[in-house]
Amino acid sequence: MSYKVEFELGGRQMIFETGKLAKQANGAATVQYGDSMVISTICAQKEPRIGFDFFPLTVEYREKSYAAGKIPGGFFKREARPSEKEILSARIIDRTIRPLFPADFRGETQVINFIISHDQQNDTDIVALNASSAAIAVSDVPFAKTVAGVRVGRVDGQFVINPTFEMLEESDLSITITGSADAITMVEGGGYEIPEDELIDALLFGHEHIKTIIGKIEELKAQCEKEKFEYIPISIEDALTAKVTELVGNKLNEYNQIAVKEDRNAAKKEMTTEIVEALAEEFEDSKGDIKTIIHDLDSVSMRRMILDDKKRIDGRNPDEIRQITCETGFLPRAHGSAVFTRGQTQSLVAVTLGTKMDEQRLDELEGESKKSYMLHYNFPPFCTGEAKPIRGTSRREVGHGALAERALFPVIPAETSFPYTVRIVSDIMESNGSSSMASVCGGSLALMDAGVPIKSAVGGIAMGLIKEDDNVVILTDILGDEDHFGDMDFKVTGTTEGVTAIQMDIKITGLSVDIMRDALERAKKARLHILGCMSSEISSHRDHLSEYAPRIITIQIPQSKIGDVIGPGGKIIRAIIEETGAKIDISDDGTVLIASVGGEAGQKAKERVEALVEEPELGRTYNGIVRRIADFGAFVELFPGTDGLVHISELDVNRVEKVEDVCKVGDRLEVKVINIDSDDKVRLSHKYVITGEEVPEGGAGNGRPSGGKRSSRPQRPRR
Repeated sequence: MSYKVEFELGGRQMIFETGKLAKQANGAATVQYGDSMVISTICAQKEPRIGFDFFPLTVEYREKSYAAGKIPGGFFKREARPSEKEILSARIIDRTIRPLFPADFRGETQVINFIISHDQQNDTDIVALNASSAAIAVSDVPFAKTVAGVRVGRVDGQFVINPTFEMLEESDLSITITGSADAITMVEGGGYEIPEDELIDALLFGHEHIKTIIGKIEELKAQCEKEKFEYIPISIEDALTAKVTELVGNKLNEYNQIAVKEDRNAAKKEMTTEIVEALAEEFEDSKGDIKTIIHDLDSVSMRRMILDDKKRIDGRNPDEIRQITCETGFLPRAHGSAVFTRGQTQSLVAVTLGTKMDEQRLDELEGESKKSYMLHYNFPPFCTGEAKPIRGTSRREVGHGALAERALFPVIPAETSFPYTVRIVSDIMESNGSSSMASVCGGSLALMDAGVPIKSAVGGIAMGLIKEDDNVVILTDILGDEDHFGDMDFKVTGTTEGVTAIQMDIKITGLSVDIMRDALERAKKARLHILGCMSSEISSHRDHLSEYAPRIITIQIPQSKIGDVIGPGGKIIRAIIEETGAKIDISDDGTVLIASVGGEAGQKAKERVEALVEEPELGRTYNGIVRRIADFGAFVELFPGTDGLVHISELDVNRVEKVEDVCKVGDRLEVKVINIDSDDKVRLSHKYVITGEEVPEGGAGNGRPSGGKRSSRPQRPRR
C-alpha cells in the first residue's frame, strides 16, 4: 500500500510518496518537485560490522541520463563514475544525516538516491536530501530526529526558497540549509560579499520552510506506522574499560599540553602500545577495544581542558590565531604561485592561465556548459606524516576543492574583461586544521601574483565548538584534534566587505542561531586579521602577467566573415596557427581570441585574421600590388582576397596611352578607393593620391571612371 503527502513550497508542488517502489529496502521514498523526481532508499544491518571503529555509512547520489531524456556519451553508453556534482550532492546528504544515527550503532548502512526525472529547472540535490530524510523516517532504522533541507537565494533583495536555475543566475547568494524542527544542522553555500547579519536572516528564512517540510515528512511517517528495529550496540567489557582508565591515569592530560602535533601523537601512540602489551594476556584480542577506550578518554580530556580551564591543546586562547606566513612568486615557471602557512597547516598554490580551448566542458542533466575557472585541491598522505597509497581523487578532496573554488569565485573577473581560463591548484604540504581555508588564502595570493585583476583578496578561517549543556566555548582557527573531538566545524571565507562562502558541519543534534551569530562575528574578526597578514605580502594584483603566461588578443569580426577565416575544412585557420604558433578560437558571435606566449606570434596571427576579414574603406589609401593588367586599366590587390580596378584614366594626372607606361604586374602602387559599387566592385585611383584630392561623400563618378579636374587635363594639340 502506498502513502502520499503533498504541499506547495516556493510556488511549486512537492509530493512525498512511499510504499510504491523499492519495497524490500528498510525504507524508500520518492519525492517530486516540479517535474524533478528522486527515489531514495535506506538499507541497514542490525549487527555491528566487526573491526570498524566508526559508523559504516555510505551515501550515494546518482543521476540517470534518462531523467533528462539523454543518452550517455562515450563508447559504453551507460552511466559511469559519479561526476563532481554527484559527489558534492552525496556529501551534503551524508553530512546532514550522519550525526543523527545512534552513537553506538555500527550496523552497515547505505542510503542511495537515484535521480529519475529532471525538469532542468529545479535542482535535484535538495530533492534528494529531503527524499533521504523521508526514506529514513518511514524506515525501521533508528534515527534521532527528522531533518529536511532547502536552498535559499536572493533576487532583487528578496529571499527566495529553492530558486530555479534561472533564478540563481540573478541571485547574489545560494545557501543550502538543513535542520531539524528546532535547530540548524548543516550549512553550505556562498554569495557576493554578504554581510554577516544578512546571512543570519537567510538562515532564519530557510529554517522556517524546513519546519514545513519536516511536518509533512512526519505526516507521511505517521501513515506508515513502522517501528524502529532493536539493533545490537557496540559494547566493551566494563572490566577492560576500568583497567585501561586506571593505566591511562593523568597521562592524556599531560600529553594534551604538548603543542607540537608530532610529539603529542608520538607520546599517545607509545602509551597505547604499552597498555595493549600490558593487557594482552588478561584481555586477549582486545586491541581494537583498548584503542576505542583511549580515544574516548582522550576526547574527554581535551574537552574538559577547554571547557573548564579555557586552555587549548597548543596553549592558545579560544580566540587566538596561529602564526601566519605568506610568500608569493615561489615557483619560477608557474604563472602565479604562493605558499600560505598557518601554524602546522601549509598550502602550496599555483595559478595557470589558459585560453578558451582549456575550458572544462560539462555535460550534466541541466544541459551542456563550459567552465573557465576551476580550483583543484590535493591532500597527499605525506601532509599528515603518513604513508598511504594514492588512489585517485577522494570525495573529501572534491568537497574541499569545491568550497575553496566557491570562496574565490565572487572576486574572479568576468570573461569579457579577462578572457583567460583560470586554473588554481592547491597542494597541501602540511595539515593540522583547515587546509581548505589555507587553500582559499593561498589561492587569493597566487591569483594576485599571477596578475589576475581580482576584485579584492579573500581570506578564510575555521571555527570550532565545544558544548556541554549550557557550557559553550567557540574556538578560532581549530586544530585537527579540536575538529575531531569537537562539536562543530564552521568554515567562513570572505573579503573585508562580506562573506563569499560558508560551510558548517556539526556532530550534535543542532545549533542555535545565537551560537551561529557569535561564531560568525568571531570569524569576521579572525578573517580581517588574516587579510591583514596577506596584505603585508601583496596588497593588490600585479600590473602585468608572467612572461610565461599566454597573451590574449581579442578582435571582433563580422559573423558573415567567420567562414572566410576558418576556410574549407578549417584549412585557413590551421595554416595561420601552424605559421604563427598562436592559438585561435572563434565564437559564433564573431569574437576571435588569439593567444600566444610572447606578443609577436599573436600579433602576426591578428594581422592575418584582420587581412582575411578586412573590407575596403571609401576614401582610404592603400599600398597595393598590381596583379593583372588590361587595356583599360590595372587590377590592384589591396589586401589578400580583395582587389580593385584602377581605370587607365585614373593612373595619372596626364593622359596615359598604355597602362604599362605607369605600372607593371608585381609593382607596388599607391591607390585610393574612390567608389564601391552595389555589387561590391571596388574602383581605385592613383591620380587622387598624386593630387591629394578628397573623395566626395558617396564616391567619385558613381561607379564610372572619374576624369578628375578639368584644369588638370592637358590641352589638345591643334590640327
